[in-house]
Amino acid sequence: MKKHLSIIIFDGSLKTTPFINRLAAGLAQKHKVYIMGFDHHLQKPIPKVNYIRLGSATQSLKLFWVTLGWALNGLFKSGSFKGVQQLLKGLGTRNKKSLQHYNFNRAIQYLQPDILHVQWPSLLPWCEGLLQKELPNIILSQRGFQNNVRPFVDPENKAYLQKIYPQLDGFHSVSKAMEAKGNQIHNDPSQVKRVVYSGFDLAQLPYEDPQPVPAPLQLLSVGRPHWIKNYPLALKACALLKQQNIPFQYTIIGAKGNEELQYLVRMLGLEEEVQLTARVSQKEVYERMRAATVLLLPSLAEGMPNVALEAMALGVPVVSSNSGGINEMIIHQKTGWLVSSQDPKEMAQVMSELPQLAHKELINITQAARKKIEVEATTQTMVQGMESLYTEVCNRDR
Repeated sequence: MKKHLSIIIFDGSLKTTPFINRLAAGLAQKHKVYIMGFDHHLQKPIPKVNYIRLGSATQSLKLFWVTLGWALNGLFKSGSFKGVQQLLKGLGTRNKKSLQHYNFNRAIQYLQPDILHVQWPSLLPWCEGLLQKELPNIILSQRGFQNNVRPFVDPENKAYLQKIYPQLDGFHSVSKAMEAKGNQIHNDPSQVKRVVYSGFDLAQLPYEDPQPVPAPLQLLSVGRPHWIKNYPLALKACALLKQQNIPFQYTIIGAKGNEELQYLVRMLGLEEEVQLTARVSQKEVYERMRAATVLLLPSLAEGMPNVALEAMALGVPVVSSNSGGINEMIIHQKTGWLVSSQDPKEMAQVMSELPQLAHKELINITQAARKKIEVEATTQTMVQGMESLYTEVCNRDR
């Protein structure tokens, strides 16, 4: 088994998520790592990580030059005119996707990676031509909506995944619950599967003991106003707090302009207590977390929500619906609070009891949450977990 692997992380974009950035940076200390995507926008490349551009369908001229580069690469490396022919055909038919497919396949052929780590099921159609080949080994991450919701509301998508999953070499899941969801699509014990939690640089998330619960309560949620985030549950719980004369302020970062939530806020009479704001930088999210009494996570389904893990690391109490894999990190009344995703009364009750909670007990809960993150969700544990998955896939008999 090779000690140093060649790994392509295929995200579809070069502007990757913090999870992928931390993973790539960690892997690049030992392995050859590439991030492959279709766009050209890259402001802060990660040291030691190589970026492979496949060309954007919205930027015709840049797509042409990228394809020409891969065509010339094929011509000079193997004497193949296929790339030049593909380029001319694509220009003649204006079929941009065919040019991108050529660039993708040529990049794989040229780089000969040991591992192609696909980040989203929506990218699997690009890989279909590789599935019957010896290399690369193809691993899929199971992380979010495309895995735990879409296949179960879109029969056509589920049927496609049921056709493709048996041909993959391995699966990475961000939680045990997410792995179980994947097994509902296809479950083959002979395939390599590994649960690896998202990892964080805890030096960037310094823990602070929470202050005594203030009045008014400072409630915070972070995330796009998608139905899966279930913000109506939190708003209805807030309406119950108001009925009990418990003062609070509730901010949802990322929900500005959402008409359904605006209507619900007015209908519940929460205009003075609730603020829907635009998205902000990660730095500002952390600042607002530190100022919050509690992070609310009312989601109907989650893989393993980063925002909850970040709050736990910082020492911010988390009240979450018991959905997806969150109960793998939050132990009720030990590292946070779990409530039903269907019952606003339960969420309101937990929040109403916070002011009566002894300050020492609140500190004990947040310290236990931080310890949980330190043990299970660091960058080091994430990188080691992924290396173990890659190694097992490369060592198995095909």
